[in-house]
Amino acid sequence: MSDQPFWRRKSLAEMTPAEWESLCDGCGKCCLVKLEDADSGAIHHTDVSCHLLDLGSCRCGDYTRRKEIVEDCVVLTPETVGDLSWMPSTCAYRLLAEGKDLAWWHPLVSGDPESVHRAGISVRGRAVTEARVPDAELEDHIVTWPA
Repeated sequence: MSDQPFWRRKSLAEMTPAEWESLCDGCGKCCLVKLEDADSGAIHHTDVSCHLLDLGSCRCGDYTRRKEIVEDCVVLTPETVGDLSWMPSTCAYRLLAEGKDLAWWHPLVSGDPESVHRAGISVRGRAVTEARVPDAELEDHIVTWPA
C-alpha cells in the first residue's frame, strides 16, 4: 500500500464515487452564473450564484436533484472535466486533470473544510443569489476573480 493519497495514486476515472466527491473543495465557484459572448465565445464569470447554492456553506442545497431542478447544471465526470475550460483554475478536478496537485488549502490536504474559505478561495461573502438579480442586470455582475 502506498503512502501517497488517493488523488496522487489514481486517475480521476479510477476513483471511487466517494473519492471523486471528496475532491470538491466547497468553493462554490462552479455554481456562479457565466455569460458567453455571442460573438467571441468568451466566457465571463459573474458574482451571481445558482439559486441552489448555499452562500454560507458554499455547497449545493439539493445536490442529488440539482440536474432535475437546474436544467443547465453541469455534472462533472472524469470524461468531461478536461473539456470544461471555464472551470476555475483552483478547482481540484481541473488541477488533477491537468496533472497538477491539490493546493495547501484544499480540505483533503489541510484536513479542515474551512481552509478553503479562510484562504479566500471560495465565494463566501462575495456572491449573491440569482434570485436577487434580474437577468437584464447579469452583465453588471461580471467579475474577474473566479477564474
